Amino acid sequence: MYSLLLALIYLAFISLGLPDALLGSAWPTMYPVLGVPVSYAGIISMIIAGGTIVSSLNANRVIRKFGTGLVTAVSVLMTAVALFGFSTSHSFWMLCLWAIPYGLGAGAVDSALNNFVALHYASRHMSWLHCFWGVGASIGPYIMSYSLSVKNSWESGYTTVGFFQMALTVILFLSLPLWNKQAKMKKENQTGEPKHLKIHEALKIKGVKQVLVAFFSYCALETTAGLWASSYLVLHQGIEAKEAARWASLFYLGITFGRFLNGFVTGKMGNRNMIRIGLSIITVGLVAVVLPVEISLVTLVGLVLIGIGCAPIYPCIIHETPRNFGAENSQAIIGIQMASAYTGSTFMPPIFGYLASFTSISLYPVYLSLFLILMLIMTERLNRLVPSKERT
Repeated sequence: MYSLLLALIYLAFISLGLPDALLGSAWPTMYPVLGVPVSYAGIISMIIAGGTIVSSLNANRVIRKFGTGLVTAVSVLMTAVALFGFSTSHSFWMLCLWAIPYGLGAGAVDSALNNFVALHYASRHMSWLHCFWGVGASIGPYIMSYSLSVKNSWESGYTTVGFFQMALTVILFLSLPLWNKQAKMKKENQTGEPKHLKIHEALKIKGVKQVLVAFFSYCALETTAGLWASSYLVLHQGIEAKEAARWASLFYLGITFGRFLNGFVTGKMGNRNMIRIGLSIITVGLVAVVLPVEISLVTLVGLVLIGIGCAPIYPCIIHETPRNFGAENSQAIIGIQMASAYTGSTFMPPIFGYLASFTSISLYPVYLSLFLILMLIMTERLNRLVPSKERT
């Protein structure tokens, strides 16, 4: 049963990644048709991010009432409906409207499945799970590219992904008996009921504040590094735009491939050591980026190393949550962690853009280094506050 559920979860994470890059891929074609400035894509992204934050903070309450399986199925259904809504929208306000259920659905399923895997599966599966998200995020732009080039329609790109989400929704609803059976077995075997923690109650648990800051810092670093990599390479390093874009894409490939490799070694190394290794590789990458050398290849390799270093941190922090704070608290805390992550990824990249516009794009590695240092301090402080209960 666990193997079948795991396969469904992997499939669900591919579906989570599929829509994430659609807006960015289609927006150059969309905004002239909609008659809005190019910058309005940020408004839609902020609405989606706001929905994910709200649903993440409320995920524990909803999952305790309805169960992981039903919440996952309904959440995927919400994203499918939202994608179909995007495909039929011919005005900007309609896109903003459909962005609400998309964000709410994405945040709930993310929190639910991350906690389920953290509780029931080895750490290697958490790494591979997020690797599969990267697979979905990589496929999405290709679907949109095909729709734009062959069908000359961004709407069909959203429709195609919407049909995939709807098919997954049907599969998830059909699998509800499996989820219910698993929930019954868990209830018979567990020693304590999952708790509903309010935010102020969770913050009183030793180490929670530290892990929230670490998670915020990680997502701020990852999204800022990915978003501004090409601009830094072109404006500061003088690399041609096409070459810069190609290398910037390797940053995300480094994360995806790194998580695939992590799955083979996390069981031996442990989550905490994998986080340390990731932080060390990011440090090496940042040093390479700032080295005063004329060989641009050093900077490019440094950028890829930052991506590889990012690979283990997100899944290992999540998988360690039940060990750090107890299985009864994990769903509540993972929901808050996800909200903290979305906050970092939503606000920190534009803040860097604002700072760079008034100073220089050369601040890029300095800005990333601040979050790296904050991550290092918070994770090590967490390790001292909470004794290791490593289980892989």
